[in-house]
Amino acid sequence: MEKIKNFVKKEIVFVIAAALAVVSSFFVPISAAYIEYIDFKVIALLFCLMSVIKGFMHTGLFDVMANKILTTFKTPRSLALALILMTFFSAMLVTNDVALIAFVPLCIGLYEKTDEKSLVFVVVMQTIAANLGSMLTPIGNPQNLFIYSYYEMAMGEFFGVTAPLTLLSLVLISIAVFMKKLPQCRTESENVSVHKSVWFYVVLFALSLATVMRVLDYRICFIITLVAMLVINRKLLLQVDYALLGTFVAFFIFVGNISSLEAVRNAISSLVNGRELIMSVLFSQGISNVPCAALLAGFTENAHALLKGVNIGGLGTIVASLASLISFKLYSQHKNADKGAFMKVFTLYNVAFLVILVAFAMI
Repeated sequence: MEKIKNFVKKEIVFVIAAALAVVSSFFVPISAAYIEYIDFKVIALLFCLMSVIKGFMHTGLFDVMANKILTTFKTPRSLALALILMTFFSAMLVTNDVALIAFVPLCIGLYEKTDEKSLVFVVVMQTIAANLGSMLTPIGNPQNLFIYSYYEMAMGEFFGVTAPLTLLSLVLISIAVFMKKLPQCRTESENVSVHKSVWFYVVLFALSLATVMRVLDYRICFIITLVAMLVINRKLLLQVDYALLGTFVAFFIFVGNISSLEAVRNAISSLVNGRELIMSVLFSQGISNVPCAALLAGFTENAHALLKGVNIGGLGTIVASLASLISFKLYSQHKNADKGAFMKVFTLYNVAFLVILVAFAMI
C-alpha cells in the first residue's frame, strides 16, 4: 500500500490522466478506434529523445560542461548568469527537465554555504530559464514536440512563433540577474571527463533530429535507438520516463473519447476557440502544460496560439510545468532548504514573467 501511495504522489499527473481515460471509456466503449487515437510518432520520438538524453547524462557530458562554467566565469554576477543561461540554452536541445537535473545540483553545491537567499534566486531563475529556453525548439519540451507533430508544422513556421517570445525571455532573465546583488561563491572545479560512448549518443541524437525534421521515418529511428540502447547500455532504458509516455497515451484516449461525444466536443470547442492563448495558460496552471497541450489540441486548429499558451503557461504555479516540480524537489533536498522562501520568490518572478509574456503574446 505504501508503494502505491508513493507512486501516486510521484506520478500524480499520469494517475489523473489514466483515471480520465478509464472514466471516458464508460461513455465510449473500448474499440479499435482507441488505437487510432494515439499519435505513435509523438510517443516514439519522446522515447528516443529521453533515451539519448539519459545516455548523455551517463557519459558525464553535463559534468564537463559545468566545470567549463566554473573555470571561465569568475565574478559573482557572471557566474550566476552563466549557470542560468547554460540552463536556458541547453534546454533547447536536451529538454527543460534534463537541463534542470544537470545544472540545479551544481548551483546548490556552489551557493549552499554562501547565501541561502542567493541560492533560492538562482535556482528559481534556472527554473524559469529552463521552461522558457525550451520553448524555442520542437524538441525543447514534450508539449512542443506534440504540437509540432500534431499540426504538422513547418520548422520555419514553428520558429516564427517561438523565437520572438524566447528572445524577450532572454532579455527579461538577463535584466533580473543584473538587478540582483549576488555574493561570491565556491568556484572549485572537479576533475571529470566525458566517456567515449558519448559519440554513440551523438549519432542517435542526430537521428532523432532528422526524424523531427521529417527526414527519417519515426519507426526507423525508434528501432535503431532501441537496438542501440540495448547494446550500449540497456540499464538506461529503465530510467526513461515511461509515466510521461503513459500520460500522453492516456490523454490521447481521453481526448479521443470526449471528442466523439458531440455535446462535450461542442462545449469545449466553444470555450477554447478564439481564446486558445488565455485558456491554455489558465488550464496549464492546474493540470500543467504538457497535458494541457494534449487536451486542447483536439478542440482547436489555432496551433500558434496554443503553442504560445502552453509554453508561457509553464510559468505561474509550481504545477504549471513538471520541470518546475523537479527543480523544487532538487532544491528541497539540500539540508538548509527554506521551502517557504523558495515558493515566495518562485511565485513573484513567475507571475511577473507570466504577465509580461502574455501581454506580449496577445499584442
